[in-house]
Amino acid sequence: MLLEPTYQAARSVARLLEAHFALRLTTACKMKHECLAPTPTAPVIEALVDTAFWASLRREEGASPKISIAFLPPEMAQQPLLFEQPLAFTPAILNKLAPAVERPGIHLGVSFNGEDLQIWGMTREVPGNCFVLEVVEPGLLVVKHRRIRGFGKFVNVAVLKGDQVRLIDDKITDLPEYLTSLTAMAGFRVAYSGVNAMNVLVDLSVSMRAHGKGGLLLLVPSLNDAWRDSIIHPMTYPITPVFSRLSELMDENREERSLHLWQGDMSQAIEAVGGLTAVDGATILNDKYELMGFGAKIGRSDHSIRVEEVLLTEPVVDGEPRVVHPTQTGGTRHLSAAQFAFDQRGSVALVASQDGRFTVFAWSDETRMVHAHRIDSLLI
Repeated sequence: MLLEPTYQAARSVARLLEAHFALRLTTACKMKHECLAPTPTAPVIEALVDTAFWASLRREEGASPKISIAFLPPEMAQQPLLFEQPLAFTPAILNKLAPAVERPGIHLGVSFNGEDLQIWGMTREVPGNCFVLEVVEPGLLVVKHRRIRGFGKFVNVAVLKGDQVRLIDDKITDLPEYLTSLTAMAGFRVAYSGVNAMNVLVDLSVSMRAHGKGGLLLLVPSLNDAWRDSIIHPMTYPITPVFSRLSELMDENREERSLHLWQGDMSQAIEAVGGLTAVDGATILNDKYELMGFGAKIGRSDHSIRVEEVLLTEPVVDGEPRVVHPTQTGGTRHLSAAQFAFDQRGSVALVASQDGRFTVFAWSDETRMVHAHRIDSLLI
């Protein structure tokens, strides 16, 4: 029998999440002829979130749990690891199992037997509409699902931090497409078409955020060198010839070898470039995904003026755009990124903060100002 939740945020968000998974996401999966996982009801969602929240506040051998929970019956999982007997879904048991599933891509399988939630085992593969709940850190939970198209990071639906609930705007149905719209707004076009081109940018953003040191990535056109006017020379660590591993992988015919091997090589290349953003200064990537250099210092162009205002937005429900001074978006990196996007209007700047915030800066011809898009709620 499901107990009444004591974590109030669980109750406030449950029915909205039920509707999202039951209607919008399931419809999308049907259109793609995807295998469908059962949609949890609002009471089940309340119990999942409530138990996971209290588990997040516990510690096992001094460490806080990091857990990914998939609501899925075992018969729908591919090559699952099955316990001989299902385990009770409680904070204590979640905390004990956490070390076994803290590595990326492993989910604890949970199902509802009509009376109680139970943990049946572990799995790596889940359907596109499967309800996934991740315990990120104490008091921080993320509801998400697998990308219906492409590979890489799951799609976030809601972020719960303490008593704060942030629902992702349901117009943002696909993060790669959303980033495409942000970069296109500035006139920036990657040299590749297809979903995987923008998935690479998403996974670069995740990699930048993951190292926790803060970072700045500049996306510049390959057909002109105007962006160099905003870089203090000599560049600290120029790359000659350009590092083109990402570009080569995008060009590769994946029919010649398995998709799994290609994704593995792509992930390694993304991590290599993402790691460079931990170095002080900006990492520079052109629209062909060729690495031009890193550790670059940004300066105001001789042909420009100082940027005085930006439009700050966030893709969450009830999020209102605000015109602010660039210093209100963050620290030195953010100010440099805003100036670069203002000076180089065909380029885009991505900034990861040490505290986990992530902002995309791009010029908008429509509003005639730099837009600062806070997208960390999509990347957690």
